[in-house]
Amino acid sequence: MASPRLETFCCPNRDAATEFVVTFQPVLFGALSIGSATLSLLFSIIQILPKRKGYRRLGQYPLPKPASSSRILFIISICDILGCTGIIVRSSIWLGLPNIIDRISVANSSDVWPEVFCVGSAMWIQLFFSASFWWTFCYAVDVFLVVKTSAGISTIILYHMITWGLAVLLCVEGVAMLYYPSISNCENGLQHAIPHYVTTYAPMLLVLIANPVFFIRTTSAVTSLLKGRQGIYTENERRLATEIKIRFFKIMLVFFICWVPNIINESLLFFLEMQADIEDNSLRNIRNAALITWFIMGILNPMQGFLNTLAFHGWTGFDVDFSLQRRRELAWDSVSTSVPNTGGYNPMVGTTLLYQSHVQEAKKGMTGNGQQPSDAISVLSEGNGAVEDTEACNVDNGFAVWKYQYLYPHSRHVE
Repeated sequence: MASPRLETFCCPNRDAATEFVVTFQPVLFGALSIGSATLSLLFSIIQILPKRKGYRRLGQYPLPKPASSSRILFIISICDILGCTGIIVRSSIWLGLPNIIDRISVANSSDVWPEVFCVGSAMWIQLFFSASFWWTFCYAVDVFLVVKTSAGISTIILYHMITWGLAVLLCVEGVAMLYYPSISNCENGLQHAIPHYVTTYAPMLLVLIANPVFFIRTTSAVTSLLKGRQGIYTENERRLATEIKIRFFKIMLVFFICWVPNIINESLLFFLEMQADIEDNSLRNIRNAALITWFIMGILNPMQGFLNTLAFHGWTGFDVDFSLQRRRELAWDSVSTSVPNTGGYNPMVGTTLLYQSHVQEAKKGMTGNGQQPSDAISVLSEGNGAVEDTEACNVDNGFAVWKYQYLYPHSRHVE
């Protein structure tokens, strides 16, 4: 899991609260962490792989390239996968070589490799989960900017600079402060560790506080945007607005479930650190609560990867397409507007007709600067399973093609 306590544990002269939680049932804790991280890793990879049903083209017309939010969601999944990989490697080494933990001590200062592994694995996990936090924040900013200013794919470079730059900077700075003057002899006291905890939890708190604000403002702006397109608020547009709200709610719900236990656990351990004797009988309930939240963290932190893919895309199934040739050649069968719908409404057909309508009037739907007018809606509909109806035929031409792309986010554009 991504807890700064595991980096503090790399100090031979670690504090009593850290020693208490990390050394309590380490085999059970490591096994739970490996199991949770492995499940999350496997299902996350399955979720983001191309599927056999991920169609690439409609007739002879290529789909547009993904918007910035599509790339952001993919990068968040990659960060979660790499973070889970770090958890699996670290926990496996600790379980397979239990004496490596015992070799991290003041008396054994000559053997630095256990400390190097401890610090390196902890920094790897913190870096990628911290980057995941920053990318989640950038996603909220991106959807808000798309709605308000029609910001496009060009902003992805700025997001890369912000997320990776801040993640690396804060990670290195926090670790440097924690291990001053050296890993083998960390400075005692709570004061020197506070900067490390701040740099770890700052991006997490930013997402918990700022993202709901951005999502609420974005939802309000989308409702106004949908009403303003035709001057009316149809049932189809009302349904789309509801789905966008549900999408944002699921993203934040996953984040709260996976990371709020970290904040609770850290608060309890800080309280124990300030006590003269953490083994005092009056602190029994506090110790039990700290241990419970510690094990909850070990299970839920790695599961963020898989739960995020469910929040972003929904369950995409196991039907993975391993054929490169098939992925190059797969195309939509042409769908005629005169084909009767004998089996009830088919959302694929409805979206196809919208796309063909867009192609026929593409030039008419372009704005003065060559930008599609409905990117704002498209970026928000990504990954949901909205059902189109006949009212959707009244939407802008640009919205039709972009809405199709984000209804099926696993479709890959083939040049």
